[in-house]
Amino acid sequence: MFNETPIISKWVADMYDQHVTETDDVAFLLSVVGPTPKKILEVCCGSGRILVPLAKAGHNASGFDADEFMLAKIPAKAAGLSNIEWRAADAVHGDWGTGYDVVVLAANILYNIVSNMDYAKAQELFIQKAAAALLPGGYLYIDYHPTSDIMQPGPSHVDDGDCLIWEGTDSDGNHGKMILLAGFYDAETRLDRFTRRFELTLASGETITQQIPCAKHNALLEALHSWLSNAGLVVEQQYGNYNHGPIGVDSNRAIIYAKKAAQ
Repeated sequence: MFNETPIISKWVADMYDQHVTETDDVAFLLSVVGPTPKKILEVCCGSGRILVPLAKAGHNASGFDADEFMLAKIPAKAAGLSNIEWRAADAVHGDWGTGYDVVVLAANILYNIVSNMDYAKAQELFIQKAAAALLPGGYLYIDYHPTSDIMQPGPSHVDDGDCLIWEGTDSDGNHGKMILLAGFYDAETRLDRFTRRFELTLASGETITQQIPCAKHNALLEALHSWLSNAGLVVEQQYGNYNHGPIGVDSNRAIIYAKKAAQ
């Protein structure tokens, strides 16, 4: 998920399923997409937290992800479902396919892209690829949650301190922590720079650490709208929370449902 080593990646996949258990975002997505069965693609579907409920709701759900350990979680969750498929693929360089009624960029993937290319360009590329994957009249669903306000630039700042994100033991008996080390946010570039640190004590007693420098781009709502327009998509719905509230001055979430022009 974060370009970590395989043994840490396996631990991360287990921690994700242990700690990321919210369902409000899934319920909101289902309410926007509606009950009529659709062919839906989820980009960077991970362990199927969103993909499987889409299939259970009756949609023809397809997903891909570059993380084999996350994908390995899906079969048990999707047992008995015939309207779901998943595959390993890189979202930046791989083929997304075509012919979808809805493409889903959820779970804040626009803030969590793993790529060596310019971050804003990668975000715009995701929107372009989504538009290309849609049928005429299809929809792109974005659930985006950057760390800074999306309406206007905020001041640069240094984080107060380190932040423990996950701690736990995986199915192999390896215990670890994922910590975000104090970083710096540059309002001019809108880049949030920090270091992700992993500390694992394996079941064998061996210890492993890995630090991964990260730089994430906090795109303004104006930029999202521009990228959508350039890709031939028109915003039909947008919200600032899962209660259908509007995006406002203090919002740091943008939920967007945009339509591709019919031909």
